[in-house]
Amino acid sequence: MSPTSPTGVTNLTGVTSLTSPIEHLIHSAEEDELRAGVRDLLTERVPLAALLARIETDEPYDPKLWRVLAEQIGAAGLAIAEEHGGSGATWRETAVVMEELGRAVAPTPFLGSAVLATAALRHVGAGEPLADLASGRRVATLAVSFASVPGARLPYEVRADDDTLVGTVRSVVDAGGADLLVVLATTPDGPVLYAVDSGHPGVDRRPVVSLDLTRPLTDLVLTGVPGTPLARGADAEAAVATAITTGAALLASEQLGLADHCLESTVAYMKTRHQFGRPVGSFQGPKHRLAALWVSVTQARAVARYAAACVAAGDPDTAIAVAVAQAHCSEIAVRAAEECVQLHGGIGFTWEHHAHLYLKRAKADSLAFGTPDRHRALLADLVNLPA
Repeated sequence: MSPTSPTGVTNLTGVTSLTSPIEHLIHSAEEDELRAGVRDLLTERVPLAALLARIETDEPYDPKLWRVLAEQIGAAGLAIAEEHGGSGATWRETAVVMEELGRAVAPTPFLGSAVLATAALRHVGAGEPLADLASGRRVATLAVSFASVPGARLPYEVRADDDTLVGTVRSVVDAGGADLLVVLATTPDGPVLYAVDSGHPGVDRRPVVSLDLTRPLTDLVLTGVPGTPLARGADAEAAVATAITTGAALLASEQLGLADHCLESTVAYMKTRHQFGRPVGSFQGPKHRLAALWVSVTQARAVARYAAACVAAGDPDTAIAVAVAQAHCSEIAVRAAEECVQLHGGIGFTWEHHAHLYLKRAKADSLAFGTPDRHRALLADLVNLPA
């Protein structure tokens, strides 16, 4: 029986989990207020014209936007305890921010710093780095491939001897602007989790050509870089595994926000575009396509919210909830973005329109933390479904 649910519900694996899933899909007044504040900020600070202009530059993120998110709204420290300078909230509130960032395809290092690195540092109780992240003084990321899959065997791409790290980690998210790297390395005495200063001359960050122009990836090449040990052995591995699972769960919220925006913007456009003297949205074909998409987005909202609630509660159903969320939300985000491009007609295929940014983010997200097919295979194993 789940410690958070004295009268739980038994899932397909026979494990008792969150009592009332419906209850955890409803946003609190505080979460609604947070959503409104973040949405207003992003509407003001991330207009689509400015976003299109930014992808033509070498600056991956908007530092002014990040400072406002971290310092004024406190988004960077939502999941960090108050004793470390954070808000003492949960991953549910963080998921709300992820959803809004997905709606705006905002160029921020939130996923790497406020989710992946924070989850790993929280697991090992690293107070000082957490305080730096909560205040926005530093930006961090977890040095794992963006394609890492929850529950899979952790790759050891870095080795350490006398706390000096050597190795290469490919396709790391949000590493380009990170001040702190959280790195898992193998040593003669077993696995160790290190904190690494990205400004050291032995850290070589090589940008990767990425499909998503609003979230660049980076190859990290470490040559003789000193690291500060944070955890050893099974605890170090568990910290990374927890971070990857948390990242996959909250990425579903980003995919939900992206899909929701694509649906809303397409519906709005179909009401204003006319053919044969009628709004295009009044024709049967587009109406049916958008109605079917609305149903899918509504389902995505349920599974993404439930995955965030499970991660926040440390629920036994977390692995199943994350697999379901990623298998569903990844495909729905891509489909919503494709419909956005196609139903906008000729303008939707142009570089000047924002639709391609959403399609590229959706496609890149569908490959992150495991493909939908990979998560369906994981789900089959989790619920003991024969091949």
